[in-house]
Amino acid sequence: MARTPKYYHHGRSPAAWTGSVVVALGFAIAAVASMLGPAWTWVIVGAIIIAIGALATAVLKVMGFGQP
Repeated sequence: MARTPKYYHHGRSPAAWTGSVVVALGFAIAAVASMLGPAWTWVIVGAIIIAIGALATAVLKVMGFGQP
C-alpha cells in the first residue's frame, strides 16, 4: 500500500513555518546589527542564519514535510 504525502494548504507546512521563523530571526539580527554601527560580525551572523533557514526549508521539503 503506497503512502500518499500529506497535503498542506497555502504553505502551512512544517517546512514553510520552520523556514519563515528562522529567516525572520536572521533578518531581525542583521537589521538590528546594521543599525548599530554597523556591527559587521552580527550582520554576517544574521546572513548565515538566513542561509540556514533556506537550507532547512529545502531539506524538510525533500523529507516530505513541505508542499510539493
